[in-house]
Amino acid sequence: MRENTIHLFEPTPTLHSKKCKYLAKSLEYFLKYTTLLTTLLSWYLFDYFIALMALILSYIIMGIIRSKLRNSVIPPNQREYQYNDEGIASWYVAKELCFEEDESIS
Repeated sequence: MRENTIHLFEPTPTLHSKKCKYLAKSLEYFLKYTTLLTTLLSWYLFDYFIALMALILSYIIMGIIRSKLRNSVIPPNQREYQYNDEGIASWYVAKELCFEEDESIS
């Protein structure tokens, strides 16, 4: 007989302090714009061919960083869902950097 179990879905954490919100936003911008910034900087300093190689390399490296952050903090039963950079940054900051207590629980 098959058991009907409902897996609890933990929502993306909300950050309450300004320091934690700032950390999450800066991590989100880092994940979003590092590839573009690296490409434009290498194009300005070197050549468009090197900029194309920097684009490919930074895309791969940022994908690895994104997946490491995502897999380190998101619960295992929710890893098959898609998360954007804001969600990954919020999860990481809430679980690893800021240990805030939720006011609604207390």
